[in-house]
Amino acid sequence: MTGSRWMRPILIGLTAAVLLLAVYFAVLTLVSGREFALAQFGQFWYFVLPLAAGFGIQIGLYTHLRIVTRHTDGSGKVVAVSGGTSTAAMISCCTHYLANVVPVLGATGLVALVAQYQTELFWVGLLFNMAGVVYVGRKAVQATRHMVQMESHA
Repeated sequence: MTGSRWMRPILIGLTAAVLLLAVYFAVLTLVSGREFALAQFGQFWYFVLPLAAGFGIQIGLYTHLRIVTRHTDGSGKVVAVSGGTSTAAMISCCTHYLANVVPVLGATGLVALVAQYQTELFWVGLLFNMAGVVYVGRKAVQATRHMVQMESHA
């Protein structure tokens, strides 16, 4: 695959990571204010940045996979599963923000539980992220190999 073919997936992945960070800051700022958002980021940046990067990598790989499967006999099911993996990582990434939103709904017990396990939820998000990157990455490598074989036989 040539370098120019990689530019679109890379740019889309970077955009996804930046958008995830924007959502992170927007939600926290809207719920608890700018100072709280900055304090939370300062306290948990080492979780937030890898989660955003992993999400961006998954979206970039997903984009690459879509490009490759469009040009081969690749299955659309692979794309759907990888999209589901990205969504699961995003949801697990943001689960700990329930601690800020749920009090409005009146569920203080749930808030206490989520707040108590905030770090563990970050780790779950990172595990989902790694699993998604590995899974989508493997599918992208397989599809790319298949595409290269098809092009060499043409």
